[in-house]
This record gives sequence, structure tokens and C-alpha cells, in this order.
Amino acid sequence: MADDEEQLTIDQLAQRTGMTVRNIRAHQARGLLPPPEVRGRTGFYGADHLTRIELIRELQADGYNLDLIRKLLEGAVGQSGAVLRFTRTLRTPFTEEEPRIVTQAELAERFQSTDPKLLERAIGLGVLRRLDDEGRFEEMSPTLASAGGELVALGIPAERAMEILVRMRRHADSVAKAFAQLFIESVWQPFAEDGTPDEHWSEVSAALERLRPLASQSLLATFQIAMTEVVERELGRELERMTNKGKKRR
Repeated sequence: MADDEEQLTIDQLAQRTGMTVRNIRAHQARGLLPPPEVRGRTGFYGADHLTRIELIRELQADGYNLDLIRKLLEGAVGQSGAVLRFTRTLRTPFTEEEPRIVTQAELAERFQSTDPKLLERAIGLGVLRRLDDEGRFEEMSPTLASAGGELVALGIPAERAMEILVRMRRHADSVAKAFAQLFIESVWQPFAEDGTPDEHWSEVSAALERLRPLASQSLLATFQIAMTEVVERELGRELERMTNKGKKRR
């Protein structure tokens, strides 16, 4: 990345970014890149052009079309670096875990099942990602996968463990949507309605970054309270039934 003082010709910009001169000119024509600073008959490009090209590539890789990218950049004149940091924060996983590569044979041994339907359900839920046709997979959360294996080790069939995972994912989606909506309504919409002022991009990005631990900690703490109450209540009922049965036998 060039510093703020570096100036590049269009040929140098193309070489630095790996783009063609034609593509750079096309981006300018679409309004994705601001015009260069012209001195004499030569246009010079700076750090913001480099950052914008990097941002455009990342947004395209995420599936955004060029028209949407142009509209986003129009609201961030001179703040390409801030927008790039925000989009990277947006795409950063909420988990700090590193995915783990496992084989299909390892999964079958851990979960005591070779049912291909279970495998496909795990992929559909996003907890597994197929890497190749040779039976290698990526566990997106080794902690979650290990917990599933422990359930099977306790004597719970893999099918029942998968049912629990499906229900957990459904409820987790609802909680995640609630937090996302909270951020949109309380942080993003006021920012957008204010015209996305340049000086506030970093504040919005920081707010999203702070949301990560807050959401995870809140969900875990709430679940722990609920689990304590439910286990006490449900097992209390089972103990009461057992006591009543003992009395009837007498």
C-alpha cells in the first residue's frame, strides 16, 4: 500500500493493483474511482485510489454488484480507508476459534454413525464445510463439534444430538437477528440518516466491534441462567415422580 504522498500514473496503478488500464478507466467511468490529479497532461493516483480498488475487489468477492458498490462509495468520499475497515469488521467471524480439518472417517468414529444424511445436515447448518471429494471437511467450530461428540459418548444417538443442534441453530438465528436489528436501528440508521458523515465511520465500526463480545457474553449468560432453572425444574419433577412411585409400592 502506498503512503499518502505517493503518486502513481495509471500504468503504475495498474501494475500495483494487478488490474488493466482498461479496467481502471472503466471503474472511473462508472463512478467507482475519483478522477486523478492532473498535472500537465498526466493523471496521478494516490493512496485513496489504491484503497478504493482494494475495497471494490473485496465487496465484489462478497457478491456485491458494481452499482451497489458505487452507491456505497458515493456516501464515503475521502473515507475509502474507513469504509474498507468497516466492511472487514462486518465480515470478521464472531468466533475466535480456528476451524479444524477432519476426515469423514474421523467424523464417523466420533459420532458413531456413517449416515450420509447427518453429514449433509451438518453442512446445511454451517457447522461443517466440505473441502474436497476425498472426504475432508472443515469444522467451523471445533468446540461445538467436540460437544456433539461428548453427547454421543454419553449414550445419546447422533440423530438426537443433531436434532438438538437444529433447534439450537434456529434459536441462535433469532437471537442473532435481534442483535443485528438492534445495531441497525440504534447505530446504523441514525448514521445513515445523518448523511454518513466522514468523521463518524470509525465510530460505527468501533460500535460493531464492541457488539461482538457483548452479544456472545449476553447469550451465554442468559443461557446459563435458563439452563440452571430448567434443569432444576425438570429433574425436580423426575425426582418427585420417582418418590411418588416409591410411595405407591409401599
